[in-house]
This record gives sequence, C-alpha cells and structure tokens, in this order.
Amino acid sequence: MEFEAFVNDIKNNKWNVWGVEVYENGKLTHSYGDTNNNIHEIYSATKTILSLAVGIAYDRGLIDLNKSILAYLPSHNMSKMQKSNFKKITIHRLLTMSVEGFPFRPEGNSFLNFSLNCPMDNADKLVFNYSNICAYLVGVALTNAIGEDLKEFIGKNIFEPLHILKYEYERCPEGYFYGASKMKLTVHELSQIGLLLCNIGTYEGKRIVLEEYISKATSIQQMNRQGGYGYFIWKYRDGFSINGKYKQRCIILPKRNIVVTYLSHIEEDIHDLFLSMEKNILDL
Repeated sequence: MEFEAFVNDIKNNKWNVWGVEVYENGKLTHSYGDTNNNIHEIYSATKTILSLAVGIAYDRGLIDLNKSILAYLPSHNMSKMQKSNFKKITIHRLLTMSVEGFPFRPEGNSFLNFSLNCPMDNADKLVFNYSNICAYLVGVALTNAIGEDLKEFIGKNIFEPLHILKYEYERCPEGYFYGASKMKLTVHELSQIGLLLCNIGTYEGKRIVLEEYISKATSIQQMNRQGGYGYFIWKYRDGFSINGKYKQRCIILPKRNIVVTYLSHIEEDIHDLFLSMEKNILDL
C-alpha cells in the first residue's frame, strides 16, 4: 500500500477531498485530512443507511420485503390504474432500483403525491433504473411499518451503537425522513457504516443488523452496467461500495478485511481520484 502516493495525488491535482481513512482488519491504519471534526454531504450514501434501517425492521418482523409498497403507505388518492401498477412494486424492487419509469427525483410540494403518480408503461418489467424515488418511498413505507419517526429509529438503532454523534439530515415537504440523500456525516462516521457491513452486521461484537439481510443487501440483486446492485449498495469487485454523488465513497472488501472511506466534492465526471485509490491503496 502506497498511502502517501495517494495523498500526494490529492494534493498535486488539487482534488477537493475532505478526508480519507483506511481500515485493515478492523483497525485504522491510515488517515488524511478532516476525518472527525466536520460533517460533510454524503449524498446517495444516505441510501445505504436507510437500507440498514430496513434490515433491522426486517429482523423484527416489521416489514416484509416481498409485500407491495401499498401495504405500508398511508391512504392515498390514486387512480385504479396506478393502484394496479403499484401493487406490483414490492419493497424488494424499490431497494434494488428495478422499477422502470421513475424520474430521478421527486419534486413539488408533495413528494409522495408526485412519486405515486409517476406514469408506468410496464410495471412488471424488471430493469435497473436509478431513482431517488425508490429510496424515498422505502423511507415512507418504513416509517409507517415501524410506527415511529425514522430519524429517531436510525439514531437509536444504528448511530448510537456505532458511536455516530455528528450528523444532519433533511425531511421531505410532508415531514418524512428523506432517505435518498441530504445526510451529512464525518469521514470517520461513514467508515463505521463500512465496518458494520464488513463485519456482516456486527459492531464491537454486537449484532446490529441481521446477517441474512446483510448478505442479501450486499449481493447482486439487480444487474446493471456497473456490475450489479444490492439493496442500495453497489457491487464492487469481490466486495461492495457505498457511493455518493460527488465522489463520496466507502469501499468494503471483506475477503481482504479492508475498508477505504473518503469524502470529497468533485463535480467533474472524472475517475482519477478513484483510480489513484485503486492503484495506491488497493494495489490494483
């Protein structure tokens, strides 16, 4: 591992990277930048945290992944056609982004109304379609399934056991936790999520999420051009990855027992930071 070479690439290229952490065999071995002091946007990495919350509810028998989303939504005015379409959309399909027709994000004064009225030409078709609406609807469904505020549920059941104290989140216009994005964590805190996944749902010897669910969430449930997708988690080589919009990453390779986390803000569609990480940290 050439960690200093990776840091030099960051500095020499002036990549806007807040901080980096590397864990080997569960221990922090390398770090750079601001990893503990400030929280930063993690964008779609928020979805993975929502997935973990689903796993906890699944373990407790509060949510059925094979049930239609309509089983967990509040009564809502929908056309007969839309109800017929959404009866075919299970929690599993939303977790795997396999619903054709959803636009990228919900809009307007009612995210729920917008999401439930998106036209569907073929509700039966299983195809990878990355959309924040999938995560948003899962968050609404989970809130109703557990019967409590999702922010409080995540705080109590995920963040407290992982010693995550510095975080922010946002809600949709209706007041639901917006599970698709808009959460802020420190680099170190996102690493703890990675370590939880690397340890198949345990942290400091305590079971947080059911092993069965973690295995499902980190396996290929829906194929895509990037190599596969689980439950709001991307497949990466023989491991998996938590990804955010502007080069936020947490790479988890359980067979090598390594977790690499970095938070950055790079809007350009380039992969130089990632390639440098692969070369200098993962020796690929």
